[in-house]
Amino acid sequence: MKILFSPSEAKFKGGEESPINKNSFIFPELFSFREEVLNKYKQYISSATNEQRAKLFGTKKQEVIDYYVDNITQNELMKVIQRYDGVAYDYLSYGSLSESSQKYIDTNVLIFSNLFGVVLAGDVGLPDYKLKQGEKLGSFALESFYKNLFSDTLDNYLEDEDILDLRAGYYEKFYTIKKPYVTMKFIKDGKVVSHWAKAYRGIVLKIMAEKNVDTFDELMSLEIEGLKLKEIHEKKNIKTLLMEIV
Repeated sequence: MKILFSPSEAKFKGGEESPINKNSFIFPELFSFREEVLNKYKQYISSATNEQRAKLFGTKKQEVIDYYVDNITQNELMKVIQRYDGVAYDYLSYGSLSESSQKYIDTNVLIFSNLFGVVLAGDVGLPDYKLKQGEKLGSFALESFYKNLFSDTLDNYLEDEDILDLRAGYYEKFYTIKKPYVTMKFIKDGKVVSHWAKAYRGIVLKIMAEKNVDTFDELMSLEIEGLKLKEIHEKKNIKTLLMEIV
């Protein structure tokens, strides 16, 4: 089973000094496209006004803007799953998992970076970067670029896999799943929640790793504290599990 997951705008700093190369991420044959985007990102930041940088980074804090401008060419890399911070990653608590559970995450979780495209949780080439969700590099739309160039490879990669899509809606723009798959919506008092959805995505992923869930059937039999399966909606190739927060 492969789990599709969102990134986080918050990231941990630091890492090991190493240049990004074609072996830094899954699909090395597509590395030149990631490199193209990274170069566009660097060029845009170098020539942008301070206001444009603030919009791109999603912050008005000058010290944060200056930090990412000054460190745009830094090569401190970190494993993808350890780079991201934020609610979902806090609840996943990767560092507290057993070695076997961490391996499950490393090899089965695909994270859709808005700068680098789809990466594997265990990939080791991710630097610290700042890019607000949905922002373009001038007129250059990253989600369209990656969708056009990576979809065929992802289709082939996922061909024989069960898929659980835990992405936030925006990241569906990077890749449309062509085969039957399962997704989840989290509800409280009959309403879909947003902030707590991030937390429960992390919780679900953590329990899946601990239980080594590998198929739809195993997923459907999974008991998750604080959640109750309320309904199942099926439409075309999508099976949506409505999970009630109890």
